[in-house]
Amino acid sequence: MGPLWLVVNSASGSNTPAAIDALEDCCNDHGLTLARRIDFPDDPLPNATTLDEAGVETLAVYAGDGTINAAVTALYGWGGTILVLPGGTMNLLAQRLHGDADAQDILSRFGSGAARRVRPEVIRTAHGDALAGLLAGPGTSWYAVREAMREADIAAMADSAGEAFAETTNGAMLRCRDPQIGRSEGYPLIELTPGPWGMQIDAYYAENAGEFLQQGWALLRRQFRDGPHDRLGLLDRIAVANSAGEPVGLLIDGEPAQGRAQEEFVMAACEVDLLATGHGG
Repeated sequence: MGPLWLVVNSASGSNTPAAIDALEDCCNDHGLTLARRIDFPDDPLPNATTLDEAGVETLAVYAGDGTINAAVTALYGWGGTILVLPGGTMNLLAQRLHGDADAQDILSRFGSGAARRVRPEVIRTAHGDALAGLLAGPGTSWYAVREAMREADIAAMADSAGEAFAETTNGAMLRCRDPQIGRSEGYPLIELTPGPWGMQIDAYYAENAGEFLQQGWALLRRQFRDGPHDRLGLLDRIAVANSAGEPVGLLIDGEPAQGRAQEEFVMAACEVDLLATGHGG
């Protein structure tokens, strides 16, 4: 097995120095040659040419879904493989590829040869591919609150929370336009999750200001899936529109993007091989 390069991100949920050291020890324990560690974003992500010139056949990424997205999509068209390890808060792509296994178990499976190349379905947008999932609608404004919490900026947290609450309760809702499904008045938040049978569409709502506030708090804790919602089914394509013709807020694998008043999302295959070691559902 050729040399392995590892991408880590100290800002991701599980990327403590001790966890990274344990990961490197695990590589040695399973006969994996860890030739280089890339500390993103201080170090640039590698491109296909850099990896090929170094004789690297597999790039491991131990980070959150946002960093993983950046690393994977930057390597579209590469002939090697990418080993996604759960190093963030949600780890949704890692769960798709490996089930509930932790990073050391995944490295153990990989070291024993029990991994296979796959090209999972992703959600293609005009702003980039979502490998783990996508959120759309005024509810995505709570992202700014989450970032202020992460940086312990109390003033920014208070300001952004007020703005997010106003946007979620009074902002123009997002409608499923083509096909026309769900509530005619729209939703403050629509979640799209890629899977082997298409995009799962879940649309979240609240009936009063108190529920909107609870939903915002759930978003901050990344537990919004517990809130009231309509499961609208599985689709290969959907177009959504802001009811007032305003830009659509997006979170693509947890990273913000400013959409247009109307956006289309379609299923597509990932354009580089990922390694899978278990069923994640």
